[in-house]
Amino acid sequence: MSTPRLRRATPDRAGLDPDALAQLVCGVRALHRGPRPWCAGSVVLAGRGPVIAVEEAAGWALRYAAHDPETGSGVELPREQWQPMRPGTPFDLASLTKLFTAITAVQQLERGTLGIDAPVGAYLPDFHAADRHRVTVRQLLTHTSGLPPEIPLYELPTPADRLAALRAQEPVGPPGVHLYSDLNPLLLQHLLERLTRRPLDVLVREGITRPLGMTATGFGRRPGAAATEDQRRPWAKVDRGLLRGEVHDENAWALGGVAGHAGLFSTAGDLAVLCRTLLSGGAYGTARILGTDFTELLLRPPGLGFLVDQPWFMGELAGRGAAGHTGFTGTSLVLDRATDTFLVLLANTVHPRRPEGGASSEPRARAATHLARAVR
Repeated sequence: MSTPRLRRATPDRAGLDPDALAQLVCGVRALHRGPRPWCAGSVVLAGRGPVIAVEEAAGWALRYAAHDPETGSGVELPREQWQPMRPGTPFDLASLTKLFTAITAVQQLERGTLGIDAPVGAYLPDFHAADRHRVTVRQLLTHTSGLPPEIPLYELPTPADRLAALRAQEPVGPPGVHLYSDLNPLLLQHLLERLTRRPLDVLVREGITRPLGMTATGFGRRPGAAATEDQRRPWAKVDRGLLRGEVHDENAWALGGVAGHAGLFSTAGDLAVLCRTLLSGGAYGTARILGTDFTELLLRPPGLGFLVDQPWFMGELAGRGAAGHTGFTGTSLVLDRATDTFLVLLANTVHPRRPEGGASSEPRARAATHLARAVR
């Protein structure tokens, strides 16, 4: 039995108010303008049910050659070298990668090869610290392991040193208390790879992107992607220069570009397919990547990998079980089962330099609120 595939149609056909969606689009178009723009460029996609009602690109996929620390502003390329953002422009997803890692883990739960409350040490006995502290798979998926937000793997000289650091890392917070950490999906990656004897990029491709036809999604270089950062110290953690189509996250880069917490590239259209799949209970067209019960397990509070009901980026969509995530490079998605709506907002907020303290999520929340108010 197949489920409807996405199609493009008017807001009215989607049961959405055109005026509210026009405000959403107007707000997104303004994000790259002004003396202090939120981003160099963006792509927004929104819909309800199987209908994509909005798909717009604005601004620039590439505008700057570098960041000038003397003036605190970007060094613009010659105007003829600016490259416009397009609806199909790939983006470095940053932490949206965590969603794919979580889905891959829940697929193993469904197959019975992984226990959600099993200790990580049962699968990774050589990860001594996690084993000693009885960290569980559920704690990795819900960021309640107590592991620190990150450790500087990019400063370690060899893969063996990085692996040793992960094995030895002690929790810094109490178990069961939420502490967001990139180390949780990194440990989950090692667990999944040990369990299945396949690398994470293969698991994601065979279990998610290939059956769903998400041909623009994957790990590795994407030369035509939206540019990210002129990555130099002291504002960045390593000196790599202007990045475009190479993973932005320093630890993911140090790990070869395939990591449980970052490294995937994708487009708004592909992410809409993922949203539609989850809103349809794990199926899209004739493909099924999760059963309905396990899709529910993934999305219900507090969420496994997904964040649930977070107004700071979901705006007025939050409150009834909306799920989604954000990424440091400026990416985000929200899907709301209560209204059968979805919103993908991709932006290169770190081009040419990451904002101090990270980019504000107010534009994300505002866009989500416009979508919530569009629902009839």
